[in-house]
Amino acid sequence: MSETIQSVEQMLDSRPVTDVTVTFERYQALLLELKAKIDARFETTRDPSTLELESYGTYPEGPGGRVSAYSGPEVDWMVHSWLGNPAASFANLHLTVWLGPHIRVPHLGIALLVWPEGWFYIDSVPRVSLVIDGEYYDKYYAPVNEPWLRFKDDNPEFTWFTSPAAFIRTSLSPTAQCYSFPLSEENLKAVEKWAHEHVDRWLAWVDEAEEVPEDERAALRETDLTIRRNIAERDPANSMGVRFFGEELTDKLVRALWGGDRELPRP
Repeated sequence: MSETIQSVEQMLDSRPVTDVTVTFERYQALLLELKAKIDARFETTRDPSTLELESYGTYPEGPGGRVSAYSGPEVDWMVHSWLGNPAASFANLHLTVWLGPHIRVPHLGIALLVWPEGWFYIDSVPRVSLVIDGEYYDKYYAPVNEPWLRFKDDNPEFTWFTSPAAFIRTSLSPTAQCYSFPLSEENLKAVEKWAHEHVDRWLAWVDEAEEVPEDERAALRETDLTIRRNIAERDPANSMGVRFFGEELTDKLVRALWGGDRELPRP
């Protein structure tokens, strides 16, 4: 198993310009499939603050993107988004679900990237310190350890991605998948299979979860927001937004990822 230690900009700039629209559209289809499963389980409403971000930029002639964010009785903040210029080698897509404080199930994090090779991140974002709460680790991470290890063995072409940013490295759970890979039908199917299995497992956790006592929810709600904001604001890939759209629009996009301009109430 090899390793990549590069920023997104370095990965992109080290490759020739390539039209990756086909892979971008396949990624879009995958996220729509996953979102359909999530929509079937949760009641959510589009937050009005993201309506103006339904389409920005000049895609398909140039860089563009979309951010849709949702909230509901059980969902604090769900983001379905993409940003990039697929005709010129780059697209970054997200589907993240940050749960309300009524349960402690890990949040869902999915990111797909083409640069022009493939890259993906899928994780269960913990809401407690795993070295303090051993029972939480045993419930949500220990059972995934063997499949996580097996994925490495079953996909030798995948290259583990180690972010140069220490904060991003520390934000990954012990069962996070974070790889770059050569584009091929076999490799894309491996990503799709893991993504569907992960979402199915996560939805089962939600259905089986015990409720958090009312007097503990306020603290959990604020912890969740701090984690979400830090991850969004400290993501090194934000530099690609600045490259394409400038600082002002990128700041707005980042706020949309963590809910800085939200209008709907938090659950």
